[in-house]
Amino acid sequence: MLSPPTNCATAVAWLLIASGLSYAYEFDAESTDSVKAVAKQLAADLVSMYHGNQPGQTPGLLPQSYYWWEAGALMGALIDYWYYTGDTTYNDVTQQGMLHQVGPYNDFMPPNQTLTEGNDDQGFWGMAAMSAAEYNFQNPKDRQPQWLALAQAVFNTQAARWDTQYCNGGLRWQIFTWNNGFNYKNSISQACFFNLAARLALYTGNGTYADWAVRTWDWMVGVNFIDKSYRVYDGATVEHNCTDITPYEFSYNVGAFLLGAAAMAEYSLKAEKTDDAAQWHERVDGLLSSTELIFFFGNDVNDKVMIEIACESVNLCDVDQQSFKAYLSRWMAATTKWAPWTSDRIKKLLRNSAQAAVKQCTGGDNGRMCGLKWANNSGQWDGTTGVGQQMAVMEVVLANMIEVAKQPVTNSTGGTSAGNPGAGGSDNGRVDPVRWHHGPINNGDRAGAAFVTFAILAVLLAALIFMLSDEIETVDQTSDLVQPMGPSKSAITIFRPTIEGVGARANWNATTRERRKYIVNHQGFGSATTTGESTPMCDADDFGSPPRQVPKRNLVTTSSSASSLPLAESDGQRNAPRLYLPYSYEDLLSAPTHHTQGRPRDPRHQRRGFIWDPPTIHPSINAYSPY
Repeated sequence: MLSPPTNCATAVAWLLIASGLSYAYEFDAESTDSVKAVAKQLAADLVSMYHGNQPGQTPGLLPQSYYWWEAGALMGALIDYWYYTGDTTYNDVTQQGMLHQVGPYNDFMPPNQTLTEGNDDQGFWGMAAMSAAEYNFQNPKDRQPQWLALAQAVFNTQAARWDTQYCNGGLRWQIFTWNNGFNYKNSISQACFFNLAARLALYTGNGTYADWAVRTWDWMVGVNFIDKSYRVYDGATVEHNCTDITPYEFSYNVGAFLLGAAAMAEYSLKAEKTDDAAQWHERVDGLLSSTELIFFFGNDVNDKVMIEIACESVNLCDVDQQSFKAYLSRWMAATTKWAPWTSDRIKKLLRNSAQAAVKQCTGGDNGRMCGLKWANNSGQWDGTTGVGQQMAVMEVVLANMIEVAKQPVTNSTGGTSAGNPGAGGSDNGRVDPVRWHHGPINNGDRAGAAFVTFAILAVLLAALIFMLSDEIETVDQTSDLVQPMGPSKSAITIFRPTIEGVGARANWNATTRERRKYIVNHQGFGSATTTGESTPMCDADDFGSPPRQVPKRNLVTTSSSASSLPLAESDGQRNAPRLYLPYSYEDLLSAPTHHTQGRPRDPRHQRRGFIWDPPTIHPSINAYSPY
């Protein structure tokens, strides 16, 4: 039993315990020490879910439930952690994970990710490398890939994929033709490319990157993925020339464009292009207003808290979407460095969100793990934990230190990362897949291939000679057992085994009809039964060439469970026996339009074979929602 309180402080504590309200963190957004202390524990709990640096694990990969791209986002978050706090605890782990995933051509296209890697996935790794260059993160050894060169390689490979065949431009979502979603052009792929191009333009001063950023922005506006109110929609398919827009709005789309637009505003100022700078200034303001309107819940800027509006309010955010607020927080904070007029507005939004986010971090076995919901939840943990949730809270907490953080560098203001404008070349990963998977082919490879080819041909030739010699010997040994009955080709004497004994001779001289009756009684397609002791060879005149006996097999018919599947045949064909092939083409065409365990919440699920339904609008929220 609790004893009565004896002073004001214990009274408050007693009331908190009695009401069941307790918080794991004491967070003061105005105190640098408080922000660092909270961020340190958040980072430790976040890294506890990453095992890539442990023996037997693969550096740069998260557990199976996470896609490869989110590991790249995690590397970016750990770079941010060092940038804001100066704590080098995770620098070596971050560098190891980043470099292990660069792939054979140092462009973040590792061959073991071909089943899932899209342009957006590669883009997240590229943006992490770009952050490392801008923040002067510890550089790899001289013979290893460098941060700036890695970012340039990602840009170059994606520029080579710019697809004018459909929709007059834009990047497809997927890189590889065999992945679901190759026919989809989505905003996040363009956003990553735009973000990277704009930041490379600012860092290097190279106008080619800026031209690509402008081209990407103009294309997004031209296909109405960005509307007149600066709302960013998810994407569309190439079959409809990108006119069937999927009107979902996700926070990382607008966030990536916001930071890229800020970089272009800064680049234009440095290049003394005042008209361009004014235009990008306007776009930054428009994107920020759209962000506040859609992705912050509250009455005004003084109490609004970040929310992933498309899925959070209906408890349907998937593993990917649980991390999206991390990137919006990251990019909103970074925007203030290149668009300082946004600082006061962004600071309030991020401060409110950080306070609400930290308050609900009371879950897990340690009592301090973070959930997804920050807004309008009275500080209650929502029962979820994961890399995305933890990373999002850490990023929004760190963002409260943006005013005291160093200005990002360029190659003319102290940047030390070595670049390579030709990194990645023009190979987009599909032009030469053999070379991409296995590396350049040299003279040693050619010599080895020639030797292996010669060895295989020699073995095949030896096997062929052996089989032919054995066949000739067999014919010689049995030639006395087959005797022609006369000049007619329709009558021969054949040696055959019988029940009475081996070696008996039988003369088969019958009409064509009798012989056919003797040979086989057809019961259906793929099935035959013999009616005598053995099967004689048929006359060559009957069928054109001597047929072989068809082995007896049972007819496979449609099972009861399969018979309920709709088929493409007519009624007569539907009732006929047939072979049942599970997951046949016609079955897939007639399958339900959503997964049995729930509709997909994000076009990213198309990668898993989902087909998603048109969106609906919830009256309770002022944005599109997938349910």
